[in-house]
Amino acid sequence: MMLEVDGRSLPLTGDGFLADPAGWDERVAAALARREKISLTEAHWEIIHFIRAYYERVRHLPNMRMFVKAVAQSLGEEKGNSRYLHRLFPKGPLKYACKLAGLPKPPHCI
Repeated sequence: MMLEVDGRSLPLTGDGFLADPAGWDERVAAALARREKISLTEAHWEIIHFIRAYYERVRHLPNMRMFVKAVAQSLGEEKGNSRYLHRLFPKGPLKYACKLAGLPKPPHCI
């Protein structure tokens, strides 16, 4: 599976995640979002940039509970709760935030 962005062909995993996270940029995120039928808003970008920074800092992906807690600590309780995150990413906040952020598939995600 390949993702075409600005003349680049980026390989995807069988689950649609970037095979090489180094190929990520915001245009790639937008293309991945279109594939998932997600219309990106500033709220989506805030979570996408948050999870990228988190991964860069700690070098591993959290489970959902840790993700919600980390968002709450960083962005506030109104954003660090499951209801808010599910409104942005209804099929799975952690999985789709990571996918659009160009990160690996989180452990324990189906």
